[in-house]
Amino acid sequence: MMKEEPEKAPIKVAVFSSKKWVLDSFSEVNKDFNFELSYFESRMYEKTVPLAKGFDAICVFVNDSLQAPVIEMLKENGVKLIALRCAGFNNVDVKKAYEKGIGVVRVPAYSPYAVAEHTLGLILSLNRKFHKAYSRVRDGNFALDGLLGFDLNEKTVGVIGTGKIGQIFINLVKGFNCKVLAYDKFPNKKLEEDGLEYVGLQELYANSDVISLHCPLNHETYHIINDYAISSMKDNVMIVNTSRGKLIDSVAVINGLKSGKVGYLGLDVYEEEEKLFFEDLSETVIQDDQFVRLQTFPNVLITSHQAFFTREAVNNIAQTTFSNIKEYLETGKSENELINA
Repeated sequence: MMKEEPEKAPIKVAVFSSKKWVLDSFSEVNKDFNFELSYFESRMYEKTVPLAKGFDAICVFVNDSLQAPVIEMLKENGVKLIALRCAGFNNVDVKKAYEKGIGVVRVPAYSPYAVAEHTLGLILSLNRKFHKAYSRVRDGNFALDGLLGFDLNEKTVGVIGTGKIGQIFINLVKGFNCKVLAYDKFPNKKLEEDGLEYVGLQELYANSDVISLHCPLNHETYHIINDYAISSMKDNVMIVNTSRGKLIDSVAVINGLKSGKVGYLGLDVYEEEEKLFFEDLSETVIQDDQFVRLQTFPNVLITSHQAFFTREAVNNIAQTTFSNIKEYLETGKSENELINA
């Protein structure tokens, strides 16, 4: 008689920064993968590394911190793979991970439409003050004073970063008959052939009515919006960031708001968001003075890193994350693997 092959042990995955939407989407997709999932609401950082002991893989999000000391401890705990359920990876020391033989995979594109559409929503809301009008009408205040906006028609929109999200955003604002100026270290030749005008940063700053950030965070783009950049911009400029918080120097943009140089600011990300976003802090005194200061300005609109948050995107995140984990742990590689990034 032929011996039956022993049944494979299920892949064990520790899911950090878990909220209800994560549990719901992952549990549904896991019906096709049968991983052994353990959900932890806490972030992954040095103090929570012991929770990862005994797992094949950990699944983390944008505000989890996996720098060198964490990587060292993950290796000691037997973790073989770090699965990011997001596109950005600036919060992971990828070089150290590969030195330790730990793979790193990500979700490079879950729904670029979601982020691009949210960006446009921030622009329209900042301009036409939908959020203020909603509150006023709820209170029985039907006055128009203070709600004056401007036509987007024929305004110049500067787009920093022309990857998938940037490209989709450009198409959206072109629908409003906006002129688009773009900056990217690696211009997209197809977009150039289609008539997109690439310019230097200083020219983009000087000529844009609206500036929207869609670039990754790295040593070159850290605080790309700073005092010098803001001083080069048009008076009353609108700045919108749905990419990474540290692209904007908070102190510089606060000074720009105070002086009137920055007329509108829309943020879905914030440079010190790790201790704030994705949590209910409504009964807490927020200790971040810069964030509290930003909230005092009437021309600032902040959402809590929700630009990606659509049904389509959440499903794509779960599907791609699980496929990455299965592929890497079964074959030792993945098409969405980061190698010494």
